[in-house]
Amino acid sequence: MTSIFPDFSSKSAHLFERAQAVFPGGSTRNQTYFPPHMIYAAEASGCRMRDVDGNEFIDFHNDYTVTILGHAHADVERAIIEQTKRVFCSALAVPAEIELAEIICQRNPNFERMRFVVTGSEAVMNAMKAARAFTGRPKIAKCEGVYHGSNDFAEVSLDPTPQTWGQAAPQSVGFSDGVPQGVTDNVVVIPYNEPEAARKILDACADQLAGVFIDLISARCGARRASPEFIAMLEDFTTSSGALLVVDEVISYRAARGGAQEMLGVKPDLTTFGKIIGGGMPIGALAGRADVMAMFDSSGGKAAVPQSGTFTAHPLTMAAGCAMLRAYDGDAIDRLNELGDTARRQLQEALELSGIGGQVTGESSLFLMSFTDEPFHGYRSHYRATADRHHRIMASLFPKLLNKGVLMSGWGFGCLSTPMQQAEIDHLSQAVLESLREINEELALAAQ
Repeated sequence: MTSIFPDFSSKSAHLFERAQAVFPGGSTRNQTYFPPHMIYAAEASGCRMRDVDGNEFIDFHNDYTVTILGHAHADVERAIIEQTKRVFCSALAVPAEIELAEIICQRNPNFERMRFVVTGSEAVMNAMKAARAFTGRPKIAKCEGVYHGSNDFAEVSLDPTPQTWGQAAPQSVGFSDGVPQGVTDNVVVIPYNEPEAARKILDACADQLAGVFIDLISARCGARRASPEFIAMLEDFTTSSGALLVVDEVISYRAARGGAQEMLGVKPDLTTFGKIIGGGMPIGALAGRADVMAMFDSSGGKAAVPQSGTFTAHPLTMAAGCAMLRAYDGDAIDRLNELGDTARRQLQEALELSGIGGQVTGESSLFLMSFTDEPFHGYRSHYRATADRHHRIMASLFPKLLNKGVLMSGWGFGCLSTPMQQAEIDHLSQAVLESLREINEELALAAQ
């Protein structure tokens, strides 16, 4: 098969040369950089994309889980066009924002009131502010290695290495250079899915904690769901201490009609959203208890947490989100989750048949391939299990999959969209099997 990536004579490679003259490192968004050169999209429809060179890929990336209905969904397109004709952008509110909030709140009784923002990162940032304002306490707690968006507090201990882990308990480590000590001092880091160790850490600073943040299906912790024991501990701690329990559903909301919290029986005080609820348009949101969400109430004067933004509740986003959630409901959720079970099963078979081995984890329509047979349950165990071999295999697997018409992340994470059928899953598993067999042969030759 002719190689399509990397190809330094391609239109994508030439565009990347231009990009390096205007962007640091040639990219304005790190997630789109696939070394040695970026790939530029030209068009997309359903679950398929074409790049500027005319190469077609089945999209198991879906812009990091955003396009759950696939690309150019007719209902979403129609909603955006109709809203554009009515009001494109406005300093006044539009009816669609109420409609989208009603749809989301009706899906889960935990969502008593809600607030829109522009990104999932912004949703988490405002959830932190609300927790501090409501409790009068300065610190937040989060799980080691879990991503909650791009602000300094949320990024603490996002990717610590064994040299910075700490011994008795996780240390709070800044993600980017120059993070002030005051940030790390106000973030308490706990181990994911280790209830006893985490409870000991939380108890030691219970009177200072405003909120505990949890992703119920963290890809960075091996895409394994939070255990019942861990969830029960967090609920008991937050209830007894007065800290808020905040569930990050930016990615996991796709798991069920009311999100992963419905699937796992969790009742948080606040929930953060993003990704799919905007129908492919930029969005973030918070929802939760009415008394906690009242921190944003400015009807009587300055709110405890003033929050606004030029593009908050943008009319096009609100219209697209309404169309998306109407389409992604009931049977559509069940069918996609069942297809996710099939994808994980077939990928597991492919790993075993290839001779490479490993394990496939994930929930609902999410999957993660990890090329290790070692068990893992959280960030550190997954880090240790995938520290070397996994990354070497993925570095070779990613371009091979592109050359077989499969687009997914460069670290083994992928997701499904509703246009996909069994044929797309078969293509994925066959492409993975063939690619891993090629890698196995290359490894055998290298060992000779």
